[in-house]
Amino acid sequence: QAQLVESGGGLVQPGGSLRLSCTASGFIFRDYVMKWYRQAPGKERELVAAIGTRTNYADSVKGRFTISRDDTKSTVYLQMNTLKSDDTAVYYCNARGLYNYWGQGTQVTVSS
Repeated sequence: QAQLVESGGGLVQPGGSLRLSCTASGFIFRDYVMKWYRQAPGKERELVAAIGTRTNYADSVKGRFTISRDDTKSTVYLQMNTLKSDDTAVYYCNARGLYNYWGQGTQVTVSS
């Protein structure tokens, strides 16, 4: 059974950093494009970053966030720097390929 497990969320002050991790199991990780989405209260879920053969970022996070993956560990990462209050959201890991898998989400709160 396919599973995505996120970790690394938490409370951070504006300007701080966090690193999210998402570890996959139950499917061939390297065959999937991995994505990070986020959903803030009262807003729609939005794509933050994606990594396959290339990387893509939402304009709002370009230059601050970096997505990477380690296929040997079946893990995708999201390094988030210079965090802002607008980055507060639940962050979801997504695997897109033959099937579409979602993690349970991890809360990121940016507040002083």
